[in-house]
Amino acid sequence: MLGISGKRKGLAVLGLDISSTTVKLLELSCAAGKYRVESYAVSSLPADAVIEKNVSNIDGVTNAISNVIAQSRTKLKNAAAAVAGSSVITKMIDMPEGLSEDDMETQLTLEADQYIPYPLEEVAIDFEVQGASEGRPNEVEVLLAACRRETIDARVEAIEGAQLTAKIMDVEAYAMERAFGLIQNQLELEEENTVAVVDIGATMTTLSVLSNGQTIYTREQLFGGKQLTDEIMRRYGLPVEEAGLAKKQGGLPDDYEPEVLSPFKDAVVQQVARSLQFFFSSSQYNDVDYIILAGGVGSMAGLAELVEEKLGTSTAVANPFADMTVSSRVNAVALHKDASAMMISCGLALRSFD
Repeated sequence: MLGISGKRKGLAVLGLDISSTTVKLLELSCAAGKYRVESYAVSSLPADAVIEKNVSNIDGVTNAISNVIAQSRTKLKNAAAAVAGSSVITKMIDMPEGLSEDDMETQLTLEADQYIPYPLEEVAIDFEVQGASEGRPNEVEVLLAACRRETIDARVEAIEGAQLTAKIMDVEAYAMERAFGLIQNQLELEEENTVAVVDIGATMTTLSVLSNGQTIYTREQLFGGKQLTDEIMRRYGLPVEEAGLAKKQGGLPDDYEPEVLSPFKDAVVQQVARSLQFFFSSSQYNDVDYIILAGGVGSMAGLAELVEEKLGTSTAVANPFADMTVSSRVNAVALHKDASAMMISCGLALRSFD
């Protein structure tokens, strides 16, 4: 169920990103190598329905999923969702080449307790052969991924409560990596470029560093757009819904930009710089070639330019849909506004074409 591998070929799935404040749905089709957005929707979650990437209010999440299904008018019934990277233990293991998938699964299950600090009956395990082992003839590298069943089961229960079938449970970092392939083509980035994707959501910022199109580092930190909403509430005495709307639509007093918004943007730049410093200090890298801003905060006007100016690294806002056509039933203006926040749902929807 923990779908790191492409074992389920050619099954059309909805990309369903369950984040801390919203559920995002995306359906893609593909013809002659060109993707098309068939349906999309975003629905807010009740407060604390998802806490630090774990579902704590299943009914609240189910209702939000039902809302996005109704809004999007999709007919698909199979979904791909994801768990956070921090919920997943991954390990690269060398195994004899030529083993059948069943033999490999049996052997990994026997050996898994060496790598996983939980009782095996409490975890879901998946694996994918990565290729020949370096310096070890007749062996292959296998990526083992394990996640606690309760983390997966809560998502599955919420999805099935909305009359969908949870076909694939992916890992957010791998979904982001898949969507990054679209950005890489758009920006004509070289394969060997080292690119930092900074996904700034409502409560969590996730840095993924990719080289040769593969994730080499990921780190989550508690920081996000909710800090701006909280400051608007505090300063202007607004309830949370009004503060969230004002943040998106404007209409706040004249001092908002210099007194509230600018300091928040500076805090975002500091957060990006700090996240990169963690990466540099734990790797042989001391630079990245490109920064991509994703998440709801990533598309904030002027933010990419500010990051580029302060950090001296080319910076762009993620838009996985830039080279896609859009169905007439999709609100293209709303999709464009939400594009930077749709990277994970896009990476999940791309599982349809594995």
